[in-house]
Amino acid sequence: MAYRPLADEIRPKTLDQVVGQKHILGQDGLLRRIIESGNIPNLIFYGPSGVGKTTVANIIAQRTNRPLHRLNATTASIADIKDIMADVGTLMAPEGVLLYLDEIQYFNKKQQQSLLEFMEDGRITLIASTTENPFFAVFGAVLSRATVFEFKQISAEDALPAIDRGISIMGERLGASVRCEEGVREYIAASCGGDIRKSINAVELLLNAGKRDKGEILVTLSDAETVAQKSAMRYDREGDAHFDIASALMKSMRGSDPDAALHYLARLLEAGDMITAIRRILCSASEDVGLAYPMAVPIVKACVDNALQLGLPEARLPLAEAVVLLATSPKSNSIHEGINAAMADVRAGRVGGIPRHLQNVHADSSGMERKQNYKYPHDYPHHWVAQQYLPDELVGTRYYQYGENKTEQAAWRYWAEVKEKQRE
Repeated sequence: MAYRPLADEIRPKTLDQVVGQKHILGQDGLLRRIIESGNIPNLIFYGPSGVGKTTVANIIAQRTNRPLHRLNATTASIADIKDIMADVGTLMAPEGVLLYLDEIQYFNKKQQQSLLEFMEDGRITLIASTTENPFFAVFGAVLSRATVFEFKQISAEDALPAIDRGISIMGERLGASVRCEEGVREYIAASCGGDIRKSINAVELLLNAGKRDKGEILVTLSDAETVAQKSAMRYDREGDAHFDIASALMKSMRGSDPDAALHYLARLLEAGDMITAIRRILCSASEDVGLAYPMAVPIVKACVDNALQLGLPEARLPLAEAVVLLATSPKSNSIHEGINAAMADVRAGRVGGIPRHLQNVHADSSGMERKQNYKYPHDYPHHWVAQQYLPDELVGTRYYQYGENKTEQAAWRYWAEVKEKQRE
């Protein structure tokens, strides 16, 4: 008998057996109702690996009694699609085919366009899967002809029944009872990060290599820690996870939650991606803390320099210091808003001529009759004098608004007092 991977044997045959995805496959889930109706539209399944996308495609094929063809976009070509279409209208596929196209994001625009004609007339019902955001990865014309369903990461708790089922099947295969040390099941579920396929692969390997004692297989926690694939981070530097974790780090610092910020920093560092963490930390110092605590910038820069000199794992300490400092600092985005507003005007062409008194002083020594008439602020009380700095077309424009924090309000009061004294 040919070897059959446990992950394939344990694959659910009904929607009720699918782990997780209750938001779309629960008793009142929309995708469940679509499947049960038998009228299957073109579908795009979006989510991480090992969460049931292929399984649900198989269940759809069984319920519709239509032949299911599988292609992986990393290796497939337009010729493969034409080969599938050769069966349509024959006894092989009198009512069309279901095409499950895995990793559709690897099809280029021309390859994705080749599907459109067959999707339009119903000869192909496309079920595509992708681990990347389809609204960026899938050609618009294909996207407009399909319905997108997001498959979410499976929790460790939801993965436990599948792990238990895998252990039971392996025990039957090996003709022995199975005893797992305390914490083994939970460790597999957590360390495999909601990827059922990896969890079941870990179960298969552990039991095949388990210690036998009088007809019993013992699975130790130590073995589980060695074997289980630590993929809970689901990190891909070119995939959505990269941007999601980096975004979560930035937003946690901005939201003044040091615990969440440390969590996302840890995920980046465990993946070996110190540079992404550094970029977000440096940016947050100016974008989110800004003038509410200006010293955050040099302190954070010093932490980053230390981290770069130390390298991992020691770099985690100065980077954690920087993250907690930013998360617990007062916040102001006045700089962010100010420069964005100024750049918006520049891009829109609202620039105007530079006032004569601000132009290069050397113009006055060229024999020109016009005098510059620049007032040197340091020659005046409090090092300030009223004069126009913005171009004529922008006089009165306000880009910077003082933030509602102690530092910026102190600056506002200082300059309000200086300007009031000059008016007197």
